[in-house]
Amino acid sequence: MSIEVRNIHKRFGNFTALNDISLNFESGQLVALLGPSGCGKTTLLRIIAGLEQADSGIVTLEGEDASVSSVRERQVGFVFQHYALFKHMTVFDNVAFGMRMKPRAQRPSKQQIKDKVHELLNLVQLDWLADRYPSQLSGGQRQRIALARALAVEPRVLLLDEPFGALDAKVRKELRRWLRKLHDELHITSIFVTHDQEEALEVADKVVLMDHGHVEQVGTPEEVYNHPATPFVYSFLGSVNLFHGRVEEEGLRVGADAVPHTQDNFTEGSEVFAFVRPHELRIVTDTGYTQGVAAKVVRVLSFGVSARVELDGLDREKDQHFEVELTQAQVAELALIPGQHVRLVPSRLKLFDRPGYVSADAVSNSGSKQSSTGARA
Repeated sequence: MSIEVRNIHKRFGNFTALNDISLNFESGQLVALLGPSGCGKTTLLRIIAGLEQADSGIVTLEGEDASVSSVRERQVGFVFQHYALFKHMTVFDNVAFGMRMKPRAQRPSKQQIKDKVHELLNLVQLDWLADRYPSQLSGGQRQRIALARALAVEPRVLLLDEPFGALDAKVRKELRRWLRKLHDELHITSIFVTHDQEEALEVADKVVLMDHGHVEQVGTPEEVYNHPATPFVYSFLGSVNLFHGRVEEEGLRVGADAVPHTQDNFTEGSEVFAFVRPHELRIVTDTGYTQGVAAKVVRVLSFGVSARVELDGLDREKDQHFEVELTQAQVAELALIPGQHVRLVPSRLKLFDRPGYVSADAVSNSGSKQSSTGARA
């Protein structure tokens, strides 16, 4: 079933949660609403479900206006972050609950409910736990039971609010693969909320990037990662180094350093943001080399397929931090040591006009996924 939201506005007191949001969700797609905490993604999900009412705007389901329809009328399945399972009920009874609560004329027979519950428990690979209680399950098992319960009422739309947020990293990764496989089998139009960039890029058909109540970019995982439309999108998706600089004839001026760039749509003197991914930076140890940004090696994390080098800028008045990703062979050849002075030379820079400021929220919510230089020209 297709979903469309048009010109959705929502305020909570003086806080604008959603500001003129218009989106189309195609039938059968798995879409991620991605953004930092407080950006409006959960509010949008709850408005689609009918759990919140927009101040203005329209929600249509399969072309029909559902703005004033109840949750039950919308036939939406909702999966919460913290499961919301009934602790006093067995797994079987939790899954059966929605079917038993249907009006008598629509309620399946006891045998039909039994068959459906076992079918769903088999689908989520947990039929052997039918007689247990939620307290006897692991977090991953509880989340799959919550999903089975949402599917029991045969929803036209499946909405998931941070479905794996309460789980540890290993279980999250396992359930991401499982959810993608399940969606490919069922083809129910599904929307899930997450602030985890990797989760959105790995699972979704389409990603909606949100910040401060508005949409920054919509596209496939490949489109939003490889062709970010705004500084926020670039900074939020994956690890990134951020330079504040000024365009000059010989390149980009970052403090006292000159950095080459090939983007020719900026006039000389333009104040810009320049982004570069960790794998797009080269480390030069030659002390006579003058191009690139001067930095000092802090530590080398050399494990796994690739290695990560963390560095600081040399200007003590600026809080500059850099991250470079190299192969193990490159690290071995460079033989870097903590405290060593080097130059960082980008193979590719993406420039944005400085007025499109990257919010502090975006930087802080990106956590370990982002490295910001904090440098100013």
